Amino acid sequence: MTEHDVNLFSDQRRSNWIRLRTLILLRWVAIAGQLTAILIAKEAYNLQLELGLCLLAIAVSAIGNLVAMVSFPENKRLSEFENMMMTMFDLLQLGFLLYLTGGLHNPFSILLLAPVAVSASILKLRSNFILGGTTIVLVTILAVYHLPLRTQAGAFLRIPELFVFGNWIAIVIALVFLSVYSRRVTNEMNAMGNALLATQMALSREQKLTDLGGVVAAAAHELGTPLATIKLTSAELMEALPDGSELQEDASLIREQANRCRDILRSMGRAGKDDLHLRSAPLSEVLREAAEPHKDRGVKINMSFEPIEGAGLGQPLALRRPEIIHGLRNMVQNAVDFAKSEVWVESYWSPDTITVRILDDGPGYPVHMLGRIGDPFLRHRKTGAARDNRQSYEGMGLGVFIAKTLLERTGAELSFANGYDPQQRPAAKATPRGAIVEIQWPRAAVEQITAALGENRAMKI
Repeated sequence: MTEHDVNLFSDQRRSNWIRLRTLILLRWVAIAGQLTAILIAKEAYNLQLELGLCLLAIAVSAIGNLVAMVSFPENKRLSEFENMMMTMFDLLQLGFLLYLTGGLHNPFSILLLAPVAVSASILKLRSNFILGGTTIVLVTILAVYHLPLRTQAGAFLRIPELFVFGNWIAIVIALVFLSVYSRRVTNEMNAMGNALLATQMALSREQKLTDLGGVVAAAAHELGTPLATIKLTSAELMEALPDGSELQEDASLIREQANRCRDILRSMGRAGKDDLHLRSAPLSEVLREAAEPHKDRGVKINMSFEPIEGAGLGQPLALRRPEIIHGLRNMVQNAVDFAKSEVWVESYWSPDTITVRILDDGPGYPVHMLGRIGDPFLRHRKTGAARDNRQSYEGMGLGVFIAKTLLERTGAELSFANGYDPQQRPAAKATPRGAIVEIQWPRAAVEQITAALGENRAMKI
């Protein structure tokens, strides 16, 4: 899943997530609340309102709902423009009601925030700017122009002008804050959802490749018997038919093709059985398998395997789980992408842990991004010279996120650091190492205790 695919998915799908039925239901709730507030103000507090105009505004909203319910199916999903126009209508209707009922002197003026805050999570930035600007204009007009609230005795209900100004400032600030906050949280949730989807796709692909060998081995085994029968039958036909006849040549051709199929299946079965049996392998072989696709990309990959000093242990057998292979492969790819000429893959083990460190001689991680490494779609492009020197992969941080997620699923803990202080001058850098990724597992989480084919047991006779 590339950056273009993710952006296209988000832009096309986000705006039509909302069903028309959902907005209709919310509008009915708003209509009920507006009617209740108007009636309580009129009957319980004897406020002098423009009741006819207020009921007209509420009736227009109710008629709009009824028309939408009749004209469109319940499961209709609104487009970007339709969503924006629905929200704009609600804003203008609420603004008109507030104009009739005291403007910003009315405590319900805070409800102007609701439509914009909700739209910020589903609409594009341009639509949010339009709705936000409209709301600010409405609030400004209502602060100056409105019909005052009056009691039955004719007294005006007004708050001090300083409070009106304070309400205006509070609504504008809350509008901006809630819109930005809602949009930011929604974007992060969408990015995380898309990244997890890409992770699942990568794991599924790796799992299919792992399982394919077993399928090939089983197919080679099952097809062996019918091919042997074809070969035997063709040989008997060759002996029974006259020499030099066309039928004898056909039988000979059948035998040759059966032999060819046998050879093909034998080679496929050997590869499939190797993959089927090698559920685990020495740690060094697992790391070499992970690094193999990146050995011919113009960067030297150095590998070292040794126990932690004093451990005195042989090399562990590591499980060849798809999560481990794919995660390590992505980490090596990231190091090769940014390395100048060399990458180091180092492994250490102790009685309790297995540690893999991947280092490169590139520029290292930017200091301000160290705490965010592993977030999906975190972009850090290479320079043009680095891209021209060798074939590379476009990255957004999605590959690192996938690798980190897959490795953590196997029980690993990952840490990211630089091998030197990026603020030092180049001459002061003692080692040609830039970024460092350290991956550490509890040994029991990834080690195959017995041999790859299982534990040897005595046969009962």
